[in-house]
Amino acid sequence: MNIIQCLEDPKLLGQFIKTPETFTAWRTFHKASAGIPGPTREELKIYRECTGRSKWPKQAADESWMIIGTRGGKSFNTALKAAHLAVFVDYPMLSPGEVGTVIVVAPVRRQARVIKRYLSGFFKQNPLLAPMVVSDSNEELVLNNGIEVAILSDDFRGLRNYTAVAVVIDEAAYLGGAESASPDVEILRSLRTRLLNTEGPLLAISSPYARKGIVFDTHRRHFGKDGDPILVWKAGSGVMNPTLSRKKMDRMREEDPEGAAADLDAEFRSDLEDYVRREVVEACVIPGRYELPFIQKGVTYRAFADPSGGSKDSMTLAISHAEGEVAVLDVIREAKPPFSPDKVVTEFSDTLRSYGLSRVTGDRYAGMWPRERFSKHGVTYDVAEKPKSDLYQALLPMLNSGTVELLDNPRLTTQIVNLERRTARGGRDSIDHPAGMHDDLANAAAGALVTLKINKMAGVW
Repeated sequence: MNIIQCLEDPKLLGQFIKTPETFTAWRTFHKASAGIPGPTREELKIYRECTGRSKWPKQAADESWMIIGTRGGKSFNTALKAAHLAVFVDYPMLSPGEVGTVIVVAPVRRQARVIKRYLSGFFKQNPLLAPMVVSDSNEELVLNNGIEVAILSDDFRGLRNYTAVAVVIDEAAYLGGAESASPDVEILRSLRTRLLNTEGPLLAISSPYARKGIVFDTHRRHFGKDGDPILVWKAGSGVMNPTLSRKKMDRMREEDPEGAAADLDAEFRSDLEDYVRREVVEACVIPGRYELPFIQKGVTYRAFADPSGGSKDSMTLAISHAEGEVAVLDVIREAKPPFSPDKVVTEFSDTLRSYGLSRVTGDRYAGMWPRERFSKHGVTYDVAEKPKSDLYQALLPMLNSGTVELLDNPRLTTQIVNLERRTARGGRDSIDHPAGMHDDLANAAAGALVTLKINKMAGVW
């Protein structure tokens, strides 16, 4: 039974299509991605507008990349597709006892659970599907036909133990972000290998973001190419979900043109640029060096802290020293939330003293709080003169010239690589982490390394 038959049957997945008259664009996508022949004139028009192609596909797509504006129905429709693949498709290549997995991956696990919740709802509410559920948890939905749905983290090393009948990537433009130790290309490569036995489809959904990463690259390579087994579907929010308020969307476009172009119209942002290439940062990493011991004589250390209240962001500390013209990162520490700020200040103060330091520089976080807490441990907290955007700006030539030695910390590397240069309406540039990500390690490391360089130039040692 193909997916369109399931969506048109009110006893099956059609139960969940509440307004068929607004479902035309999504029905067209499902029909095209499955290679189901016989498009209507309206479907062919939508297909051409959203894919840049002229010819209707003759077979199912190996991969479907949905670059669609926010609130366009991406998660709901991907869950419909996953439900069809889990129940109405046979996988004779699976060995007896072998479990076929629908893998769902997102930059943040709770994000992937949105698709999982839709799936759980479909099976719970449909009388024909409900008896198939063996178990249902936050991370897994197990069916009695040997298929399971698994929510996994975006670490390519943890994805290799599964035989996938389908792969779903949610918010693919943010994959391999600051919370992941894996670059997006490594994650994608690992997921594709999971499908080699079953030849199942890969479904990637995302709102567009910057002109970089796997989503932008896939769009550049495959959009508008007839017969390509990788289908790229690009459409604005209103195209896929006609129920959205036109008035509110017009107001968003007026107040924030660049943001609305990405969020609503599925256009890649032109006001964002890469800060630095990954290979440049990786060339500065000393493999296998995780921390350097204290050197008692002939070395002057500098330290930088990025404080946090303990509930949302990490609190980080970095210590550095100079070797000739090279700035060396000796220590990078991170306390991940939740944590007690007072306890972390105590631990960081002990670390500072172990390197002969009684001073630490940091940003203006929380006013006097860091200064008061560190002073109780005999450490002076100096407020940084430069904001972190300026620190990142000063770090860039050090990275490009290779006059920095970084510790082997994948999270630090990823946070530095993910930094973005943004151009505001007035033309002013700033450097910061992407929305929804973090740069706590990068901020501390940049502060320690740049402060070291500034002090050296000023002759303050």
